[in-house]
Amino acid sequence: MQYFIIVASKDHIQKGYEGGFAQAGHGKKTQLNKMQKGDGVIFYASKESYPDGRAYRKFTAIGKVTDEKPYQVEMNPGFEPWRRNIQFYPAIETEIKPLLDDLSFISNKKHWGLHLMSGFVEIGKADFDLIAGKMLRDKTESY
Repeated sequence: MQYFIIVASKDHIQKGYEGGFAQAGHGKKTQLNKMQKGDGVIFYASKESYPDGRAYRKFTAIGKVTDEKPYQVEMNPGFEPWRRNIQFYPAIETEIKPLLDDLSFISNKKHWGLHLMSGFVEIGKADFDLIAGKMLRDKTESY
C-alpha cells in the first residue's frame, strides 16, 4: 500500500469530495498512474479557491483509491482531465503547521511549502497515520 498527498485549492478538493474522485496536476494522468486500488490519499488545500484565493494551509479530505486505473472525463470542450475514484471518510480539517515538526517527508521545516509545490507527494505510512489520526472523525475507520 502507498500513501499520497494531493495539493489543490479547497474549492477544487470539495468538488472531488462531492463527486467521489481525485484529480491531480490540472487533470494530468501521469501522477494518478502511480496510485493503486486501496492506496491512501490525503488532500491538502494550499488556498481557499483557484486561482487567486487566500492561503488556507489545511488538510481537508482523506480517503482511499477504489478503482483500478485512471479514467478520463470531459468537463468542457477541450478539457478532459484524468481522475481516480476515491472513497472519502468523514474528516476534520486539520492545519498543517502544528504537525510540521513530526512529518518526516518535510525535511526543511523552515521552507516546508516547497515539499508540497509539486501538487502530488508520496509519503510514508507513519506520516499518513499521523495526519489521519488528526483528521478521521471515526477513529476505528480502516483505510
